Amino acid sequence: MKKLSMFAFLVIAAWFSVNNPLVDTYVSSLKGNALTVGEQENSLYQSIVKNAPTYEIPPSDAKIDRVWKAIPGYNGIKVDIDASYKNMKKNGIFDEKKLVYKQIEPAIHLKDLPPSPIYRGHPDKPMVSFIINVAWGNEYLPEILATLKSHQVTASFFLEGNWVKNNPDLAKMIVSAGHEVGNHSYSHPNMQKLNAYQTRDQMVRTNEVIEAATGKKSVWFAPPSGSYRDETVKIAAELNMKTVMWTVDTVDWQKPTPDQLINRVITKIDNGSMVLMHPTESTAKSLNRLITLIKEKGLQISIVSDLMSEERMVK
Repeated sequence: MKKLSMFAFLVIAAWFSVNNPLVDTYVSSLKGNALTVGEQENSLYQSIVKNAPTYEIPPSDAKIDRVWKAIPGYNGIKVDIDASYKNMKKNGIFDEKKLVYKQIEPAIHLKDLPPSPIYRGHPDKPMVSFIINVAWGNEYLPEILATLKSHQVTASFFLEGNWVKNNPDLAKMIVSAGHEVGNHSYSHPNMQKLNAYQTRDQMVRTNEVIEAATGKKSVWFAPPSGSYRDETVKIAAELNMKTVMWTVDTVDWQKPTPDQLINRVITKIDNGSMVLMHPTESTAKSLNRLITLIKEKGLQISIVSDLMSEERMVK
């Protein structure tokens, strides 16, 4: 009888707890919270989708410009919706600082263009390059290399073949310091006056001696004094090299003072600029301050290959 009474009591207690208005309210609140979280997550995802186009930039195709000749392409950026959602999910609110991007390549690349000289990088890329043509000036190279190293800056050194033959250790020093080397002809002739055979010979012999001394293949050709013909550029392309000129000239061979050289560069330098210089005393004495001022303009300094890369610089 006692067992029966206890069983009845438990049944009544269970019925009462399930049908208790307080319990109903608590359960309803749990259900309501679950729906709210789901709605919040869905709202966040949709917010990212809605806002994404505001932050996206289309890629820019490589092209032949009427003035600047060949100009490399530049990657665009697109919001990675799922990665961005995952990045913001913890806080549950849209935060543009937590957007995740992926780069979108252009349809036309520098390699797709017909042979054409290159005078600058893409105008939207906040990067510049130092083009240092070397056929003489050994006494100033150590100081220039030391200054570049102190600023953790790399440059593109265009080497004359005959110079490399006579100075293989200096050529190796340049490469071992992390710099890029390119072809600057073998004997510094006026390339505009050479026939096809002579042009090819100048380039091939220089490529051979640079690779023998440094182990590096040249992918860029800088004609001495900027002198070339269309045929010069085509022959370089046949040898898997693109022809590089410059955007800003230091005119350091005229022995300007550091202030003159720096003013000449800083007043003209901009996104994509390539700065021509040589291992002269003027450049050696100006380089430290010049690098500092260029960086203060928000420009990164790197080799020509980096400048010509379509990789977008994301802040």
